[in-house]
Amino acid sequence: MTDLTTDPTRLTDLTARQLLAGYERGDFSPLDATRAVLDRIEAVQPLVNAFVRVDAEAALAQAEASTARWRGREPRGLLDGVPVSVKDIFLQRGSPTLRGSRTVRAEGAWDEDAPAVARLREHGAVLVGKTTTPEFGWKGVTDSPLSGVTRNPYDPSRTSGGSSGGSAAAVALGAGPLSIGTDGGGSVRIPASFCGIFGFKPTYGRVPLYPSSPFGTLAHAGPMTRDAADAALLMDVIGGADWRDWSQLAPAPSLYAALTGGAGRTGAEGAGAGAVKGLRIAYSPTFGNQVPVRPAVASAVRRAVGRLAELGAYIEEADPDITDPVEAFHTLWFSGAARLVQPFGAEQRQLLDPGLREIVALGERYSALDYLAAVDARMELGRRFGRFHESYDLLVTPTLPITAFEAGRETPRGSGQRRWTGWTPFTYPFNLTQQPAASVPCGVDEDGLPIGLQLVAARHADALVLRAAHALYESGAAPGIPGPGPTPAGS
Repeated sequence: MTDLTTDPTRLTDLTARQLLAGYERGDFSPLDATRAVLDRIEAVQPLVNAFVRVDAEAALAQAEASTARWRGREPRGLLDGVPVSVKDIFLQRGSPTLRGSRTVRAEGAWDEDAPAVARLREHGAVLVGKTTTPEFGWKGVTDSPLSGVTRNPYDPSRTSGGSSGGSAAAVALGAGPLSIGTDGGGSVRIPASFCGIFGFKPTYGRVPLYPSSPFGTLAHAGPMTRDAADAALLMDVIGGADWRDWSQLAPAPSLYAALTGGAGRTGAEGAGAGAVKGLRIAYSPTFGNQVPVRPAVASAVRRAVGRLAELGAYIEEADPDITDPVEAFHTLWFSGAARLVQPFGAEQRQLLDPGLREIVALGERYSALDYLAAVDARMELGRRFGRFHESYDLLVTPTLPITAFEAGRETPRGSGQRRWTGWTPFTYPFNLTQQPAASVPCGVDEDGLPIGLQLVAARHADALVLRAAHALYESGAAPGIPGPGPTPAGS
């Protein structure tokens, strides 16, 4: 057997499940894996700027404790010793959570974990660092006045997407197999698509959030991983109950067990490609000609849909009965931004990202009646998708109509679009409806940039989305990450 302990690049290529299996066999330890990930972070950080904070000393201490538990055959929880990064929107005990903003002071006790972070600690995960975010997660790319621009692992001149762009870049580059992000309008799925990884937005409330997002019930939390099986395992951890979130859902059966037919965390991949046989899948390539999609994206998504048909799913090209809900989304999103900065004085407001200041000004103009009209539009959209899923188990669309564009911009140059919602028409509708949705890599364009396919199910059908995504991975239709990605010279 290859000696992985002396090959940090190889260790950083492993999934969480492969790491756990290696720990169990004694092939390598959590300390080996954590050292490899920390080395990897040091190598790739100058290239992509994925992290705002790395606490190597704390991570190594956690890894040493985990190594001792594995040697004693007493691992703790589902992720003992697995390196995990956390978007700098989540509170993390002992680490400032600055949310990409110069308005947040680093001083303070920082003595509380967000629910998902608390569950990671309980399950023995090694917290290696906090990843970048645009200011307060307000847009679909990742750059901020505080931490600068986060770049794409496949081409550093391009954006990683956002707002969980640091997490996506980290996972794609082997800087930890797992990360947790937030998704208020696509912020897990957008960077997952641009960076060629798996991103899952579960049903709203499945992962408890605290503090509540300023963007209200649009905001979800979810896993960003190397594949769907790792995401299911991570969901079983971060989906644990937490009394601080009044809107959390009741505990659900294990998503990982549903995916793998009951196999343990290091066991066989049970359900496999046969999981989609007989499913009724609607394929909507353009939302009824409402969205212009780049030919390379359309072709890659169509090929992956063909693979689902080969696996036994019933595919029908069908469009949901909707019109673009962007105005309702903007009303809710911009109002949330205005509420967020309402306590800020003039000096603090001048520190904000100029684009954030613009949407705050728009949000301040809405009335309560405008807001309630947007809520009505949201409820009608949810009703329409509810009816749609009476006929179809899953909906498939492109995750995005384009691939990654120039870094440091909110919209593609020359597009004529003003806001990030102009190029994300497939993602934000499902924040309005709170449905589970995932981005699965399905190929690359002519420039070698990743393309994502989106899977959507009815509310609470999280397991169905993960099953179909896992089937694509098992069948080879979802390409794995090709090694650790580009690295600076000499690394």
